Amino acid sequence: MPTYIQGRLARRLPELTDEVRRGTPRRITEYGEEILHRPCQPVTEFGAELWGSLIDDMFTTMWIAEGCGLAANQVDVDAALFVYDLTDEYGDRHVGHAFNPRIETMTALFGTQPGTEGCLSLPGANAPLPRPARATLHAQDVEGRPFTLDSTRYLSRCLIHETQHLGGTVYVDHLAPAAHTTALNESATNRNGVLSHRAARQLLLSK
Repeated sequence: MPTYIQGRLARRLPELTDEVRRGTPRRITEYGEEILHRPCQPVTEFGAELWGSLIDDMFTTMWIAEGCGLAANQVDVDAALFVYDLTDEYGDRHVGHAFNPRIETMTALFGTQPGTEGCLSLPGANAPLPRPARATLHAQDVEGRPFTLDSTRYLSRCLIHETQHLGGTVYVDHLAPAAHTTALNESATNRNGVLSHRAARQLLLSK
């Protein structure tokens, strides 16, 4: 299974990366909290000494919640940063972080992809949501170096989802009113079970 870190082919990683082992779990903010519904502040100062601990914490929190991506405002930090760790439909693993992300989509050329989407900030809910089939991410790494990442299918869905988080948009904001209400009700029904499962994974990580 090939592994790509920041879009570059790299050595295979264990499931529990160094970041996950180093980090401290944080509470995931939930839909309706103000920080999720406004744009995050752009990052202007860089360096691992400033951001390394937060990035580790985000990877740890994401692993516990079994997510594929996590934005900084989902751990109550007002900064344009997200992390991701996912295995795509081809079996390739993609791991990385992105500061000040900007997404370009090419829907007119490549069309859209069907699929179901969820969010760690709306635990226990999922809804069908078409997304662009391809996307290009423009961002900076922890040292402020710019990079570009071309993506398709599941990876592009994740990168679009997380970039929109930092703009103050949650995936359910794209849904029709009836589907939006259904997703909120589904989360209300399933939330406690999801949070209990996360607590059990956190205990597993601490052993």
